[in-house]
Amino acid sequence: MPVNKIFASCDHAVADIFDGAAIMIGGFGSFGGLPINLIVALAKQGAKNLTIIANQGGVGFELSKRIKPDGYHDIGLLYEKSQVKKFIGSVPALGGMPPTSPLEKFYNEGKVEIEMVPQGTLAERIRAGAGGLGGFYTPTGVGTRVELGKEKRVINGKQYLLELPLTADFALIKAHKADTLGNLVYRGTARCFNPIMAMAAKITIVEVDKLVQVGELDPEAVVTPHLYVSRIVEVPR
Repeated sequence: MPVNKIFASCDHAVADIFDGAAIMIGGFGSFGGLPINLIVALAKQGAKNLTIIANQGGVGFELSKRIKPDGYHDIGLLYEKSQVKKFIGSVPALGGMPPTSPLEKFYNEGKVEIEMVPQGTLAERIRAGAGGLGGFYTPTGVGTRVELGKEKRVINGKQYLLELPLTADFALIKAHKADTLGNLVYRGTARCFNPIMAMAAKITIVEVDKLVQVGELDPEAVVTPHLYVSRIVEVPR
C-alpha cells in the first residue's frame, strides 16, 4: 500500500527536525518560490545549530516590506531565533543597503558562519549530491577567494577547481500543486532551486498551494516525481 505523505500542518511536518541538521531551503530570491509556512513552522519548532543551504540568505521581515508591502517571513527569521550556525549559499547579503539583513548582522557579530558559493556552482553541487557524484571541476572562482582550500587541476591548459557535492538531512521546498503521491508541479521562479533540492535531501518536505488526486496532474507538467517527496502540506494561497 502507498505511504500516506499528507501532513495536517507545517508544524507536524517539521516536528522531527533535529539540532545540528543540514537543511536545504528552496526558492530563488523573494517570496515567490519560498516555503514561507515551513520556515515559520521551523522557527516555532526551535531546532538549533542548523546548517542552511539556500540560494539567498534571506532579508528578514522588515526589509521584505520593500518587496511586498505587508512583508513576509523568510530565512531571516531563523537567524533572529538564533537557530543557524552556518549558511551555505550564493547571495548572503544585500549589497550594503541599510539596514542590514539578519544574516549580515549575525555574521558581523561572529554568530553565524558563511560559505560563499557562486550561484551556478551551488546548483551544480546540489545536483551532484542528488546524483551521488563525488564532485566536479569548474573554472568558476579560479583566482578569487572561492579557490581557497580547494584542489586545483589543469585540464587542457585551463585551471579548474574541484567542487564537492551538497546534500542535506531535510529539504523544505515550495510547489504549486501536488497529487497525493507527491508528484509536483511548479510555477514561475519556484522551479529554480526547489526541484534540485528535492532530490538531494534524505527527507523532502513540500508546501503546496493545492493538493489534487492522482491522475489530475498533466504528466508532462510534473517536474519532481513522487519518489523524491516525503511529506506534503497543503497551504492554500
